[in-house]
Amino acid sequence: MTQSLYEQLGGEPAVNAAVDIFYRKMLADNRVNRFFEGVDMDRQAGKQKAFLTMVFGGPANYTGKDMYEGHKHLIKMGLNDSHVDAVIENLGNTLKELGVKDELIAQVAALANSVRDDVLGRGH
Repeated sequence: MTQSLYEQLGGEPAVNAAVDIFYRKMLADNRVNRFFEGVDMDRQAGKQKAFLTMVFGGPANYTGKDMYEGHKHLIKMGLNDSHVDAVIENLGNTLKELGVKDELIAQVAALANSVRDDVLGRGH
C-alpha cells in the first residue's frame, strides 16, 4: 500500500518541526510578516499543524475555517498572489532544510497551489 504524503514526510514529528521552522521563516520575511502582527503564534501554529496533517493524508483533526474564511481578513490587508508565492517558497525551503526529497516538496507545492484561488477569495 502506498504511504500517504504525511507518512512519507515523517508523520507528526516532521509536521511539527516543519511548521515551527516555517513560521520562523514567515516572521522573518518582510514580504509577509505584517500579516502576523498581533497573531497568537502558538495558536496559529497549532491550527496549521492540524491543517497540514489533514491535507497531507494524516489524521483529520482540523476543525478550523475553510481557506476563504480563514484568509478573508488578510485579503482586506492586501493579500495577493505574491504573498501566496512567498508562503510556498518558505514552505519549500523549510522542507528542503528538513531533508525532504524534491518530488515530495513538489507535491506539497502543488497542494498549496491547489487552494490558491480559495485563499485569495477568487470565485467567492
